[in-house]
Amino acid sequence: MRLPQSLQGRLALAIGSSVALVWVITALITAATIREEMNQVFDSALEETGQRILPLAVQELFEAEDDGTAQLITTLREHDEFLTYVVRDRSGRILLRSHDADIQDFPPFRETGFARTPTHIIYYDAALGGDFTISVAEPLAHRSEAARETLMALGLPLFFLLPLTLGGIWLLLRIMLGPLRGFRDEVAARDGRDLTPVDGGRLPTEIRPVAEAVNALLERLQRTLDAERSFAANAAHELRTPVAAALVQVQRLQSEAKDESAIMRANNIESSLKRLNRMSEKLMQMARAEGSSMAVDTPHDLARIVKMLAQDLAYTDHDNRLELDLPSGPVMSRIDPDAFAIALRNLMENALRHGDAGAPVRVTLEPNGTLRVANAGPIVPPDELQTLTRRFSRRDRSAQGSGLGLAIVQVIADETGGQLTLHSPATGRTDGFEAVLHPAPS
Repeated sequence: MRLPQSLQGRLALAIGSSVALVWVITALITAATIREEMNQVFDSALEETGQRILPLAVQELFEAEDDGTAQLITTLREHDEFLTYVVRDRSGRILLRSHDADIQDFPPFRETGFARTPTHIIYYDAALGGDFTISVAEPLAHRSEAARETLMALGLPLFFLLPLTLGGIWLLLRIMLGPLRGFRDEVAARDGRDLTPVDGGRLPTEIRPVAEAVNALLERLQRTLDAERSFAANAAHELRTPVAAALVQVQRLQSEAKDESAIMRANNIESSLKRLNRMSEKLMQMARAEGSSMAVDTPHDLARIVKMLAQDLAYTDHDNRLELDLPSGPVMSRIDPDAFAIALRNLMENALRHGDAGAPVRVTLEPNGTLRVANAGPIVPPDELQTLTRRFSRRDRSAQGSGLGLAIVQVIADETGGQLTLHSPATGRTDGFEAVLHPAPS
């Protein structure tokens, strides 16, 4: 038998089994005690019956004429006779017997007292110095039936009350362990976005140290995460000034250099510095996404943000490949506009950078706030598609990019309660790639 895995199940099984075992043992002891008392009562009844009937029988035999035949005591009405008797003289001749007495059940008299045969318990007594004897018999089956009925009367309630008892124990344990289940659910709900202390006020005193230890761990994790995010944001911010200064110096070097090899090295340095600048910008965006609230009190129009970012990217994308598909009316949302702008910019830059250079990038904003960004290009295999939202994950290592764009969008989706889904091929196409940012359920 496999034990339950839950504490509630184990306690219910242990307590229920203990109660059932104690109940069964108590019932057996009670039944044995009652049986012993019943045997004493039945023996007393046999002895009392013999001592009362024998004097009456002797008196009746003296008054009656002895014709040599046994007298049969008649009954007023038919009934089951549990006690039968036989009166004999010294020679063993039957003088008197009850109407239901079977002579074969009565061995000859030997001495006063009790005797047991395979079928009966018999009490013997004598009068007038042994001239008259009486044998009173009771079937063993009668005593066994009485004991069996007593045991059934004690055991039958067990079969009905035991399930009720087990159910009551299970229900009581469920109620008593309710605070522990609530504590478990609160701990399970904690993640990197919510490391607030868990309320352990309703927990039993034995479990409160566990809650205190968990809260201490959550506090240490919160400090560690805050330190990491602060370091990433500060490092990225501090890098911007020296990187910008280095870019200026490299660009001056490019304009002043006459040697082709020097110009080529300067160009390589410029590319590396620009890549470092983009990386620092992405790290700042990641820190911004992980370290602040993603909801605002006043709703704003997402369509306006899409238009502004599309115009901004049109200056860097000289082919102006962005195609907007926006609703006729405003799309109001409480998502932080900066967070939405960061997610949108990363999706559009990702599509412009990795999509086919000669094909447009379609940006669709649905009335419910769902954002779709699709580009043409080769199909991404499903196993690679699942890894694109990991940090520093890039399918094409030779392409420009930091590998953080989709990871940043995933963080923003998680923080806002939304969902980011990736499709390849794009919806309604046989090729390409599509990223869909679903808003949080309303």
